[in-house]
Amino acid sequence: MAEERRAMRTPFPASAESRKPRLKKGQEFPILEKQNWLIHLHYIRKDYEACKAVIKEQLQETQGLCEYAIYVQALIFRLEGNIQESLELFQTCAVLSPQCADNLKQVARSLFLLGKHKAATEVYNEAAKLNQKDWEICHNLGVCYIYLKQFSKAQEQLHNALHLNRHDLTYIMLGKIHLLEGDLDKAIEIYKKAVEFSPENTELLTTLGLLYLQLGIYQKAFEHLGNALTYDPTNYKAILAAGSMMQTHGDFDVALTKYRVVACAVPESPPLWNNIGMCFFGKKKYVAAISCLKRANYLAPFDWKILYNLGLVHLTMQQYASAFHFLSAAINLQPKMGELYMLLAVALTNLEDPENAKRAYAEAVRLDKCNPLVNLNYAVLLYNQGEKKGALAQYQEMEKKVNLLKDSSSLEFDSEMVEMAQKLGAALQVGEALVWTKPVKDTKSKHRTTSASKAGGFQQPLGSNQALGQAMSSAAAHRKLPSGAGGVSQLSKPPSLPLEPEPTTEAHPTEASAQIREK
Repeated sequence: MAEERRAMRTPFPASAESRKPRLKKGQEFPILEKQNWLIHLHYIRKDYEACKAVIKEQLQETQGLCEYAIYVQALIFRLEGNIQESLELFQTCAVLSPQCADNLKQVARSLFLLGKHKAATEVYNEAAKLNQKDWEICHNLGVCYIYLKQFSKAQEQLHNALHLNRHDLTYIMLGKIHLLEGDLDKAIEIYKKAVEFSPENTELLTTLGLLYLQLGIYQKAFEHLGNALTYDPTNYKAILAAGSMMQTHGDFDVALTKYRVVACAVPESPPLWNNIGMCFFGKKKYVAAISCLKRANYLAPFDWKILYNLGLVHLTMQQYASAFHFLSAAINLQPKMGELYMLLAVALTNLEDPENAKRAYAEAVRLDKCNPLVNLNYAVLLYNQGEKKGALAQYQEMEKKVNLLKDSSSLEFDSEMVEMAQKLGAALQVGEALVWTKPVKDTKSKHRTTSASKAGGFQQPLGSNQALGQAMSSAAAHRKLPSGAGGVSQLSKPPSLPLEPEPTTEAHPTEASAQIREK
């Protein structure tokens, strides 16, 4: 029995396979991306320092061959502003996976952020060959073509993006192309389709309202701006635009109440202080108007509309040297606007420089083909200088423009403009029946003025150039320009790409389009 027990205790000899040291599973099958889940977790939590530490460890273990770790590190570099470093890492990812369209999209994105738009379009075209049904590629190609001023190609790519997948941002970019081309009607059609697709998008509603405001269609403008404020009562762009509409119709107190709300949101907005200043101007509080306009000019020194308004207010206060200063600056920024030369000529006339005033009036007449006020002012100056023949020519040109304006639309001319034209017509002995109609309460006084001017053997100066500076805000009302004239087509900043959601910091041309250009 003892021998049997001893035999049972003796172990069997181990086999050769069992004598080999056992290897861990990780060593047997190396996994290059075993910590990707942890990298992703830190990234979506925006814990970038911990994410970079895990990425560094992962790259050391894999000898820099972990594509996902490189990809996330490139994204972090881009968020930190290191665009060139992110570009190099994305190019590494593209080399590791040359058939991956996402890597090429990120390479193109980095090139775009570096301002290399042509190179970005080439990479996007390569990505499009790998994935022809990606709306982002078409959209971003369209944005790149906008920067390259190739608007036809941009429209084609954006339409392709809408065909693949409809997005608000694509509609916005397509509308901005039409605004850059100056085609407001097509821009409105695009934004109307966008609002139908996304009726609660306040940016689309506000932009569409501003476009209607620029065209003078106040009912539709008010409707869309009201809808925008319904969805977002703190939308300062819509509030600013609504205030500008009220300001246009003379409700200065209500407009100032709206602007007070906007001032809490954007206290350093140049259009806001420009509009506040012109509200005070309408209330005849000229010192307050100049203070607000000076602040707007400090915030936006190259905005010609603010300089225009400053010159107008100084003309009203009979500060002609200051008016000349601001109007000259506005002309340097906007040399194709005839009314600026007309106001400059008014200032020069009152500064007793008739020769330069004539030159300014001549330039105003050359540039402005539809404003009869330019010809009226010029005729008054020529009459006061004793040049009756030239004054008569300008007077007749003014009558032609008034006839065209009456045929095209029903406009009401300013009473001071009509009165001055009647006096000038009587002085030039061209008759008292003008092409417009104006109720005259005291016809006897008018006849007395006419007979006195005929009986006198000398010319009496009409002095209207002094009055023009005081009444310019109403004397030019015959044009009825909308409050947003000139602001929507400016694109201070071109559109951004939608690959990664970013906070909207762009000051859209809609903010500029809410500015009031007081006449």
